[in-house]
Amino acid sequence: MYMSRQKRTYVKEGLTFLAFIFITSYLTFSWYHSSVRNNSRPATYDKFGIYIPQNFSIHGIDVSKYQQNVHWTSVKEMKVDDVQLGFAFIKATQGTDRTDPSFNRNWTEAKETGIARGAYHFYNPTQSGKYQARHFIRTVGPLAAGDLPPVLDIEVTKGANTKKLRKELLIWLKEVEAHYKVKPHLYNNAGFYHSYLGKEFDSYQLWVAHYKEPVQPRINRDWIFWQHSDRGRVNGIAAAVDFNVFNGDSAAFNALLLK
Repeated sequence: MYMSRQKRTYVKEGLTFLAFIFITSYLTFSWYHSSVRNNSRPATYDKFGIYIPQNFSIHGIDVSKYQQNVHWTSVKEMKVDDVQLGFAFIKATQGTDRTDPSFNRNWTEAKETGIARGAYHFYNPTQSGKYQARHFIRTVGPLAAGDLPPVLDIEVTKGANTKKLRKELLIWLKEVEAHYKVKPHLYNNAGFYHSYLGKEFDSYQLWVAHYKEPVQPRINRDWIFWQHSDRGRVNGIAAAVDFNVFNGDSAAFNALLLK
């Protein structure tokens, strides 16, 4: 059948357009699936990427949404020389109504992997200590044998009166202790503790943050955990992560866990 030159031109242009659409779609599809596949692979590192303080046998990390999707099996299996991660503090809540979006996943999978887990609350000094405690309890739910005691993370004052801040912090601590039948721990840096808390809180075990110290944190009170870096690298975590050590041996660590 005879086809005019004009019609042949239209057909040629149409086929070229369809070929363009097909190739573009194929390349986009291939790129997308390659990207998803690559991003699903756990991050891997040869070393932890930081100096690890000596004379400590029990090491761990703390995580929140900023570490994205943690591949807990890779975390558990990574070992560099004689250092292997055995515990993880996991952010649960903040203030009276905020829940870390990664908490449920991290909380469940850390337990399944066999890593000792502990939940922490980031305290908002402008809100009620009682209602923050209740939000934490409601979110975390029951603790299990092998879990670490709950932690209250207090890092900022937001202009709150020091006396009132201490009062509300104690309300949080006592509410959580009454519910879980275990005394919570405190987290903050050495300077903050001396400036805003002090002797009124000396009966609470301290998880202290103090970076760039090669031997131990510089603080004039006992401490149980030391966050010594926020730039560690761990298999299974694409982002930098906080590193911690426990101030004691395996017997002391096991005695700390809930029964």
